[in-house]
Amino acid sequence: MDYASYHRRSIEQPEAFWAEQAALIDWHRSWDQVLDGSRKPFARWFVGAQTNLCHNAIDRHLATRAEQPALVWESTEVERSRSYSYAELHAEVQRMAAVLQRQGVVQGDRVLIYMPMIPEAAFAMLACARLGAIHSVVFGGFAALSLATRIDDARPKVIVSSDAGSRGGRVVPYKPLLDEAIARAANKPAKVVMVDRGLQAWDAVAGRDVDYAAERDAVGAAQVPCVWVDADHPSYILYTSGTTGRPKGVQRDTGGYAVALAASMRDIFCGQAGQTMFTTSDIGWVVGHSYIVYGPLISGMTTVMYEGTPLRPDPGIFWSLAERHRASVMFSSPTAVRVLKKYDTAYMRERDLSSLQRLFLAGEPLDEPTATWIAEQLGRPVVDNYWQTETGWPILGLPSGVEALPPKLGSPGVAMPGYDVRILHETSGEPVAPGEKGVVTIAWPLPPGCMQTVWGDDARYVGTYWSTFPDRQVYSTFDWGVVDARGYVTILGRTDDVINVAGHRLGTREIEESISSHAAVAEVAVIGVADEVKGQNAVAFVVPRDATRITDAAGREQLAGEIMQTVQTQLGAVARPARVLFVTLLPKTRSGKLLRRSIQALCEGRDPGDLTTLEDPGALEQVRSALSAS
Repeated sequence: MDYASYHRRSIEQPEAFWAEQAALIDWHRSWDQVLDGSRKPFARWFVGAQTNLCHNAIDRHLATRAEQPALVWESTEVERSRSYSYAELHAEVQRMAAVLQRQGVVQGDRVLIYMPMIPEAAFAMLACARLGAIHSVVFGGFAALSLATRIDDARPKVIVSSDAGSRGGRVVPYKPLLDEAIARAANKPAKVVMVDRGLQAWDAVAGRDVDYAAERDAVGAAQVPCVWVDADHPSYILYTSGTTGRPKGVQRDTGGYAVALAASMRDIFCGQAGQTMFTTSDIGWVVGHSYIVYGPLISGMTTVMYEGTPLRPDPGIFWSLAERHRASVMFSSPTAVRVLKKYDTAYMRERDLSSLQRLFLAGEPLDEPTATWIAEQLGRPVVDNYWQTETGWPILGLPSGVEALPPKLGSPGVAMPGYDVRILHETSGEPVAPGEKGVVTIAWPLPPGCMQTVWGDDARYVGTYWSTFPDRQVYSTFDWGVVDARGYVTILGRTDDVINVAGHRLGTREIEESISSHAAVAEVAVIGVADEVKGQNAVAFVVPRDATRITDAAGREQLAGEIMQTVQTQLGAVARPARVLFVTLLPKTRSGKLLRRSIQALCEGRDPGDLTTLEDPGALEQVRSALSAS
């Protein structure tokens, strides 16, 4: 099939195109209208239809693959593994659903999931979908303050959590952080369902906390039917960092999401029923939602869920798991590959990876040396792809399930079906010529599966994503890019103040607010600096209230440690700056605007650019001095 024609039809005839793709999933009731665009920039897909994500992920496969493994859990942290067939997963999800029902959860209620990578986390997600409840998974690495803001925004009736996770063999307690977050939150959950792994002792809060094992025994072999929900019923809320300190709750629909995942599994990932997909992400991120839990199961595949690091017990663990479970499709990140690149390739070569068809990488830009190295060592196609929490599935990639387009090093590929990608000039909003830098945008409508809105804040959705070019109905990705004559897009970096650390999007404003809460800090600027392993690292430039604290190395080291600990305590280790450097003045324009790009350029050894508006040249010299001394 000619992909150019396939994509063109998805843009020119979106209703006909997506009506055809909708045949990939089960519907309880068909739609009255494929696309409702009566309230732009909002788009409603499959209006009037009813379906259920859990039904499409589990129930519909029971007739043909009840005994096939559906979910395989591997943990090198606690040296355990479990495998659940589709029939067994069906039973466990119904038990979890029954437990949630006993806590009062009904359709439309929110359930916040704060858990490590264990099977019960996937059960909870699928059980929410089964009940028509709206889940909000919060990454287990987030600390109490970040968790509290999400509790207050989502207002969950129930939280599902665990005593602890484990990272690198070290127990990471969850319950104390959860208790602190609930204490901080204005909107308290009615119940907390605790999965006790026996890793960390914990105290139950009377009348609020319930033990999952006891509740599971109480419901027995529960039979909980799927609740058929409207196609545009919210399936989940997933929080992502923004340019303000307040995270955005990305709200996803149900029907459009199921269709988009089914189509992407066929067209992009080439996954087939009966095969195995191993995705190394975490369910706290969108990749885990789409391609650990929902996508593979909707496609009738076996999905591997891994608790552990790429290096434990050795740097061959990813390849060992791919070999053991005969993975056909593997999805990881450039950061993970750059980490593994430092170790002996024998860890890869000694494994039988004959089942593996492709390795997909996403999360941050894939550099050419890393792409070339892993493709040569693996002897399999390495496929880049680019997308966002907001879109839920790839914007750019290679549609190998439609046509075998050649890869282009440094580019994630071409626009995927339904995405009318346009590179626009940052000021005029006009399309740029091939090879010219511009802002990566998507013309209305966003295809099925993309965010509906910001949870509880339609105005923020419109103002954030659809107002970059007021005279054009386009969604801004806030990324710079260039497109070549063949339609291959290369991503050049962010246009806003969001940084990407090992695939984790972090708002610099949120980190700055945390650092500013330290009593010794007068002013701070956090910027993202290129890092060969993680893609970017957060670096903080701090102006202390008392300059005498930074007159010697010991004082600087002590204050930097305190600031790092403040961030880790409030936001979690994922947000902790790689470096804290001290200055007595931050580079600003005469109008008071912080020169972030100039600071970033100095950090990366580049020309800081036009400095004609710089208020005090000495500020930039202080940045240079701090960098040279670090």
